[in-house]
Amino acid sequence: MSPYIFQEHRGIHIIDLNRTSECLDRAANAMRQLAKSGKKIMFVATKKQARDIVSNAARSVGMPYVTERWLGGMMTNFNTVRRSVKKMQNIERMLGDGSLTSVTKKERLTLTREHDKLDKVLGGIANLSRLPAAIFIVDIEHEHIAVAEAHRLGIRTFGLVDTNADPNQVDFPIPANDDASKSIRIITDYMVQAILEGLEERKLAKPEKEEGAA
Repeated sequence: MSPYIFQEHRGIHIIDLNRTSECLDRAANAMRQLAKSGKKIMFVATKKQARDIVSNAARSVGMPYVTERWLGGMMTNFNTVRRSVKKMQNIERMLGDGSLTSVTKKERLTLTREHDKLDKVLGGIANLSRLPAAIFIVDIEHEHIAVAEAHRLGIRTFGLVDTNADPNQVDFPIPANDDASKSIRIITDYMVQAILEGLEERKLAKPEKEEGAA
């Protein structure tokens, strides 16, 4: 992380905010292009102080997210994960459409609990029908399994990288404090803004294509 560190003060490394700004712009440009081309970006943050910030941000732009627990094989064993998602959706449908009238209260409660358990872990990727084109990670050390799976599958990686991490582990490192909720919020919001711009550009480009075709 030495190229991104401004100085050391009483054993604490201070990140160079000019480098953070440069990396943020580079990451945001790439993120905007992904959104413009209709690609999905998965948000990953299972640290307590990042969960709500990241899940709300991902939902606001219709992107998948994992904020509860990263299941090993969530991307490398995606077909199995999709089966669990379908099971969750089937239970949800049965509980909602009245087709469980013949089951006992105990059986209904068991199904409800199973649904809630699955939803907690998989709810954020329920609408993800294929692997994402990229993942945005808060704390690449904490989410090392997600980083490793992305590497194995050639999925592009964006990540908040603190002074204890290796920025070479991700394609788009963003040097920042990954423990402070304020820092997490600022950077996540910046990424969301870039995605919104990309989605808007995509929307504007569609009528142009249709006019050209006509």
